[in-house]
Amino acid sequence: MQNFKPLFVKLGFELTDQKLLMEAFTHRSVCNERPNAEHNERLEFLGDAVLELVTTEYLFQNYSDPEGVLTNYRSALVKKESLASVARKLKLGDLLFLSRGEASSGGRNKDYLLANTLEALIGAIYLHKGYPSSQDFIQEWILVQLPQIIASQAHIDAKSQFQEEAQADLEVTPHYEVISESGLDHDKTFVLGAFLGGKKVGEGRGRSKREAQMKAAENALENKGNWN
Repeated sequence: MQNFKPLFVKLGFELTDQKLLMEAFTHRSVCNERPNAEHNERLEFLGDAVLELVTTEYLFQNYSDPEGVLTNYRSALVKKESLASVARKLKLGDLLFLSRGEASSGGRNKDYLLANTLEALIGAIYLHKGYPSSQDFIQEWILVQLPQIIASQAHIDAKSQFQEEAQADLEVTPHYEVISESGLDHDKTFVLGAFLGGKKVGEGRGRSKREAQMKAAENALENKGNWN
């Protein structure tokens, strides 16, 4: 049985609603073995909305940058990799209820699964403790990363940068094509190529086409010397 006490110490409070707690940490795969299990996707949906609101409000109140820059800050803060890093600090992977197959395939360390669990936890905190507690949690564990994101320029959108540089240097607008997709409907993996004209200059893999496009754009920027 999972031990939630270390998490509660980090949170500074306990989630005493056992049904809500179990739901927050139950992955959909468990339903293959226990059809009546409540998985965490509804809480993830709620937590995602709370996270976006808290992040947007924080940026509006604390940064005077124009809308486009604030949007990039927000995207960097809530992207899968950033949320997964927070989930690892909180050791959320150790607390997950997974099917045997998902656990054996390394599910406790998958970025997208950890990010989704963190959002489900935010949803649970919101329902159990209210907006102020979820706001405090998001500020302490997620928004605290913003200075480092700005310093490292991790908020710069790779797709926008790729398009700007391609148009400036070659007068060509990039486009993306799906190379392959695999997996079940709820667990897809996409591979997309970034193209300049008919030449593939980058490739990316992701859990969504948008994520794969971003990875392909990043790869294309790394391969800039081969654009011609």
